[in-house]
Amino acid sequence: MYNFILGVIIVLSVIIVITIMMQPSKQNSAASAFTGGADQLFGKQKARGFEAVMQRTTAVLGAVWMILLFVLMFLSSK
Repeated sequence: MYNFILGVIIVLSVIIVITIMMQPSKQNSAASAFTGGADQLFGKQKARGFEAVMQRTTAVLGAVWMILLFVLMFLSSK
């Protein structure tokens, strides 16, 4: 069981890297240089379409990855 979960975590890590790389880049304007990107932090622009799907996918994959890491930690402690 330990080796199976470890393999799933490795595959999931590669998939997370791919989904992060597929996310569309944000525009860097002169205003964001002064605000430090705070407009994106507080959600003035809501993600739609492909961008929203990629954000949700990355969040779900990250949550599953963390849960599997805790399960792996629990299995290795026994």
